[in-house]
Amino acid sequence: MTNPFDIAGRTALVTGASSGLGRHFALLLARHGAKVAIAARRAERLESLKQEIERFDGRALPLHLDVLDPESVACAVRETETELGPLSILVNNAGIAESQGTWEMPEEEWDRVVDTNLKGVFLMAQCAARHMIRHEQGGSIVNIASVLAEHASGRVPAYCASKAGVANLTRSLGIELARYDIRVNAIAPGYFPTDLNEAFLNSPQGEALKQRIPQRRFGQYADLDGVLLLLASDASRYMSGSIVTVDGGQTAVA
Repeated sequence: MTNPFDIAGRTALVTGASSGLGRHFALLLARHGAKVAIAARRAERLESLKQEIERFDGRALPLHLDVLDPESVACAVRETETELGPLSILVNNAGIAESQGTWEMPEEEWDRVVDTNLKGVFLMAQCAARHMIRHEQGGSIVNIASVLAEHASGRVPAYCASKAGVANLTRSLGIELARYDIRVNAIAPGYFPTDLNEAFLNSPQGEALKQRIPQRRFGQYADLDGVLLLLASDASRYMSGSIVTVDGGQTAVA
C-alpha cells in the first residue's frame, strides 16, 4: 500500500514564510519532498530559509508577496507554476495581530488586521483555486485559523474576528470547491510562541494562562507537523471544510 501522507514531488506555496510557523511549515513540506515556494512581504528574510532547504537537497523558490495585492498574489502563483510546476498545496499562513482595547483601536488598525488575516486568505485561496481548477488535478488549501476563532480573548478584537472569519470561510470554500477535488481545511492552533506573542507568553499573565492548559505547556512547532501533513496530503482525501484544533486540550475545558 502506498503511503497516503506522501507529498514528494508536489508543489506547495507557503505564505508568511519569513519567520515563525510559516518558516517551520515550509521546512516541513520540503523535508517530505515537496517543492516549496516560500513567500512573504519581507523577501530579504527568505534567502536563509532557501539555503537551509537546499542543504538537505530540497527545492525552494523565494517570492515577494503582498497578500492584499491581487496582482502580487497572481504573480506569486504564476511564478510558482513556471519554476516548480502546477500548484497542489497552499498553506495560507500569513497573518498579524494587535493588542489594545476596543475603545483605543484606530479604524486603520482594525482594517490592517482584518484585511491581512481574512481578505488575504480569501485572495490567496481564490487565486489558487482558479489555478487548480484549470489544471484539473485537485489540490489542498490549508488555512491557519486559531482557537480564538471559537473562544475569544480580550484586547485582540480584530484578531478574534478575523480568525473566526477564516474558520467559516474555510467551511464555505470546502463546500464549494469539493466538486473540483480541492480540499479546503484549517488548523486552529492554541498558544505557540511566535514573534507576535512571545513577550506575552513569557509574562506572568502568560504563565497563568499556561496553567489553565491541561497539558500545562504551550505548543511546540513540531506539534503541528502531523496535522499539516495530514491536510496537505491524500491522507485527508475525505476531509473538506474541517477545522482541526491543536491546543493541548485548552478549548476542551474552556
